[in-house]
Amino acid sequence: MGQVSMSNARSYDLAEFPPPSGREEVWRFAPRAALKPLLEDAPSDGRLRWETTLSEDVTLTQITSEQARERAASAPVDRISALAAKHADGARLLDIQADASHPEPIVLDLVGVGREPVTWGQVLIDVGAGAKATVVLRFSGAAQYAGNLSVVVGDNASLELVSVQNWSDDSVHAGHFATRIGRDARLRSVLVTLGGEAVRLVQTVDYDGPGGDADIRGLFFADAGQRFEHRSFVDHSQPHCRSNVVFKGALQGERARSVWVGDVLIRANAVGTQTYEINRNLLLDDGPRADSVPNLEILTGDVAGAGHASATGRFDEEQVFYLRSRGISEEEARRLVVLGFFADVLDGIDVPMIRAEVMRAVEAELGYRREVQ
Repeated sequence: MGQVSMSNARSYDLAEFPPPSGREEVWRFAPRAALKPLLEDAPSDGRLRWETTLSEDVTLTQITSEQARERAASAPVDRISALAAKHADGARLLDIQADASHPEPIVLDLVGVGREPVTWGQVLIDVGAGAKATVVLRFSGAAQYAGNLSVVVGDNASLELVSVQNWSDDSVHAGHFATRIGRDARLRSVLVTLGGEAVRLVQTVDYDGPGGDADIRGLFFADAGQRFEHRSFVDHSQPHCRSNVVFKGALQGERARSVWVGDVLIRANAVGTQTYEINRNLLLDDGPRADSVPNLEILTGDVAGAGHASATGRFDEEQVFYLRSRGISEEEARRLVVLGFFADVLDGIDVPMIRAEVMRAVEAELGYRREVQ
């Protein structure tokens, strides 16, 4: 068990986050050349195009930066997220009323309209006490986007959240995904990263009361030249809470690179905590590299369970051979093996339309084209 590697700094004060040199723990894996425009303190009028599918008891409004600070799940955790808060000119707030139930997904499509200029953005999702909803965010198009996503799940509320990063190949995306879970509340989030030249996302999980449950899943597929970095920090500061973190990635092609850093901190008062985190990486050829750093720090002896694991391995040709011996083509066999590898993450997407969309995107990464029936 290693000590958590994430900086404890959370602040809106940019002075707390000087430009990184690359020697800092939180930046040592980062593709700083690609992220350079997002590290510069420069305002911009760049914006994403919004397309929404909303339901009753849900409002989407523009709020000020001051209001965003008051309602955000967390202050920024690094220079990029602090710059996004400074330059975003407010935030979009998705407000789900207390005790409302939404069987149909609420969909937000955010589309980049060009790499220049840099786009700063903030999105807040506030789920009222006792409410139940599914929210899907889909990022696409071309952009250099620094964005903060804040999610607050009220007491006894339940939220299923899927965020799909399927940018164009020349896009860059970095930011902070902050979540805060109320008493006896439940959050399941699935973070899917498939497109972009470089993507760096930092996810934090905080608890506002006992009984909170966080199921955090991630799926990424890096092609030649793509660099994806995902960091998660689960801060168990309340008793009798649960967290489960599962991130899986596949990589193929020269200079495909992934980084996953998972930090879990169980504080002294967080008795009865149940937590586990795991990262698995599948290398489909000889070109890619995957770094995996799980860390678990426990400050109390009274835990229900705690553990972590990670592994990186080559594509198993024996599985392909077995399937081919049963009359399945090589292309179909590779597809089945990779989709099987991602199965427990895909199963976490309860929206059939989005689950099928992600499966098609993974198949496209493999060069597989489904025949039209």
